[in-house]
Amino acid sequence: MFIPFATTLIRMLLWLRYRIRVKGLDECMAKGRKGILFLPNHPCLIDPVIVATRIFNQFRPHPLATVRQVQNTPLKHFVKEFGIVELPDVGIVGRAGQDVVREKFDECISLLKQGENVLMYPAGHIYHERYERMRGNVGVAHILEKYPDVRVVLIRTKGLWGSSFGRARGYQPSFNEALGENFKRILLNLLFFCPRRPVDIEFVERPADFPTTGNKDDINHYLENFYNQDAPPNTYVPYYWWEKGGIRTMPEPEDISFAMDTKRVPEDVRAKVYAKVEELSGRKVQKDTATLGGDMGLDSLMVAELQGWLQDEFGNQVNNPENLRTVASLLLAAVGESDSVEPLRPVPPNWFIPEDPSPMHVPTEDTVTEAFLNNARRRPNYPLLADQNSGVLTHRKMVLAIMVLQKPIAELPGDRIGILMPACAAATIVYLATLFAGKTPVMINWTVGIRNMKHCLESSGVEHVLTSSVVIERLEGRGISFEEVRKSFCYLEDIKKSLSLFHKLKCLAASRLSWKSLETATIPELAVILFTSGSESLPKTVPLTHKNVMSDFTAAMDGLQLRGDDTVVGMLPPFHSFGVLMNFLMPCCTGMRVVFHANPTEGEMLARLVSAYKATMLVGTPTFVAGILRYATKEQVKTLRLTITGAEKCTATVMSLYREKCPGAQLMEGYGITECSPIVALNRPGALYKEGTIGKILSCSEFKVLDENLKPVLPDQAGVLYLTGANIFSGYLNYDGPSPFVEMDGKKWYRTGDLVALDEENFVTFKGRVKRFVKIGGEMVSLPAIEQVLLNAYRSDEIPLPLAVEALGTEEQPQVTLFTVLDISREEANRVIQEGGLSPIHSIRNVRKLDNIPLLGSGKTDYRSLKAMK
Repeated sequence: MFIPFATTLIRMLLWLRYRIRVKGLDECMAKGRKGILFLPNHPCLIDPVIVATRIFNQFRPHPLATVRQVQNTPLKHFVKEFGIVELPDVGIVGRAGQDVVREKFDECISLLKQGENVLMYPAGHIYHERYERMRGNVGVAHILEKYPDVRVVLIRTKGLWGSSFGRARGYQPSFNEALGENFKRILLNLLFFCPRRPVDIEFVERPADFPTTGNKDDINHYLENFYNQDAPPNTYVPYYWWEKGGIRTMPEPEDISFAMDTKRVPEDVRAKVYAKVEELSGRKVQKDTATLGGDMGLDSLMVAELQGWLQDEFGNQVNNPENLRTVASLLLAAVGESDSVEPLRPVPPNWFIPEDPSPMHVPTEDTVTEAFLNNARRRPNYPLLADQNSGVLTHRKMVLAIMVLQKPIAELPGDRIGILMPACAAATIVYLATLFAGKTPVMINWTVGIRNMKHCLESSGVEHVLTSSVVIERLEGRGISFEEVRKSFCYLEDIKKSLSLFHKLKCLAASRLSWKSLETATIPELAVILFTSGSESLPKTVPLTHKNVMSDFTAAMDGLQLRGDDTVVGMLPPFHSFGVLMNFLMPCCTGMRVVFHANPTEGEMLARLVSAYKATMLVGTPTFVAGILRYATKEQVKTLRLTITGAEKCTATVMSLYREKCPGAQLMEGYGITECSPIVALNRPGALYKEGTIGKILSCSEFKVLDENLKPVLPDQAGVLYLTGANIFSGYLNYDGPSPFVEMDGKKWYRTGDLVALDEENFVTFKGRVKRFVKIGGEMVSLPAIEQVLLNAYRSDEIPLPLAVEALGTEEQPQVTLFTVLDISREEANRVIQEGGLSPIHSIRNVRKLDNIPLLGSGKTDYRSLKAMK
């Protein structure tokens, strides 16, 4: 009874907005109602609802839908009733979902053979343009290959391109968002006076010329031609009866594809990528612009396999296989860059504020939470955070969200709570809510591998980690394993489900009337716990107090000439110390507006975000900044006036590119260390700037540059940097190694392990690291950590030093190389590395066989000699 009632009710509601005409359904029913594979086109998010109301009562088909489609819509309440077959979203889970997808296809075949009906959308996605594009999808071909006699009914829906449920407006809304908008419109039209959109649905039995025994390309080409026959243009249907202009054709959405420059991709990388694509597709790569689906015939499962292969082969993470659309995108992903063709949602008008050239507010409070509350009281409706998922969050909206999460986080056992989230507005909310709940936030780095992640949780005493199920699924799709720590995860989605309506209403009222729960909260002494990159075998745990971080960034603001209307792009992950600074501290304590994007390698997307949100400031590594500038036009980045880079040397090439694209802006190089909260030195405008240096050391620190005997070095000579001051941490947690501090002049001085030189004016030039790191995909990768895992596997009494690890190549494109006296293949070495708990970013790129490992007079490995082996 439920399904007939539900479909009848939904048909009545659809009638308020749509004038639906059906053709061929009666003929279809006359031929029987069992064992049918229904194959509709998919112009927008509402057509499955429209089609289902026409066939569910008669055929009761099992719809195929991705987990995300189900969980993000009202369908999640009716999975069993409607017999939904849930597919993993390959765009999120990557190659981890390949086998499951094939199992689900086989499940559909079994259902069809049992006389059940299946409703399957062959394209697997809604229209991105006026026409259906099948790409290289294999679902229909897979079913027909195993069950060629299945009865097939094609369904062609016309009239929905231009609907608010689709992408014709230039971006894809969520189903719930579009449903809410249309519900309001229907009410404003007094239910029965809403203009109705004409929709035609045609049911066609498998035509005689359908290529049942053809390959997937033949079948997909046929389906495209069928669905696109007389495809109507982008059609606007008024939403209100009083609108003028009637039904009319609108311009098609702008094509945001862009040219990708692959000239800088090394030839050996290009050759490997070409070979892999040709192996999977069986076709020759003719040009970099060849599309993976259309030209190379790769389906979504094959692209997901390519995503995983890229990560294993080159060590660079690919956030989303959906971004891999051309051979050029594969080449760029192989060298650590990424692109995104996802359209931007319109920026809410309240993001834009009047021009305010006054100096940015400098906090004087003792804690991050106190500074945030004072800023929120002064300007409760001020827009502070934004991203493409959350929209714009004002101080008041943030207070509401913090209040909602404060209690459930407080109820979690333990004084410290892990946070595993990318750069986004929600991460800032979770960070603040954790502090207001009386817990210390511990930022979890997912790139270090499962061994290091387990160590981080144990050394920091974390029992529970706040994260999102979508984040975990996406990371697992990139080859990251969480099996050994999954029991500690607390998903925000589950917390949201557990909240009562009363609790939400209570917090809504409190956000308007009284902030007492926040004002009287017991705030922990530590503002955050971070982790080092792991210069030896395991990361060290770095506790930073409110005093540490507040003294550091207020000193950094001195002379930086920040304005009251500045907006920064938050692209650094919050497990990095600079990510904490820009994503949490700057907006919460100063009122600087931040627009977030989770993937700093998507230069083209970030360039569009700079333009759309009128950002004035970038903070990131030179690699990330260069990625933005390569794709950006001068018009897109014209609002930038200041960029700060750190973590790696800013090359002359990047400087030149910046001057070309942003002639009126300034690029400032700086230098920081996690243990120093994190900024140590920074160039600032005017007399505090000197090109080629990392600026002057901040006023909150005292410094010394000493030789190995702790004697001062002469100007312009390299020595180890020692620091003391309010921004320096107190020591590692649960660490039994040698102290990082040295007693001098009655003070504890932190030994940074970095080599610097000071000139006569005290400008600092970075000379290198005592420890050996390389930068891959924006992450600091410890060569000793890789080497130690391999030594544990291959060292023996007969051969005590069988191998060494060093980075060859260039600083921009380092190639982690294994030098060994043993017969070890690259694949074997990488398997040992991953079994040892390190992530794919630590993978070996090349193996060099040697007769012996070169040694210094001290008996230690001579890495300089290895480095010289080209």
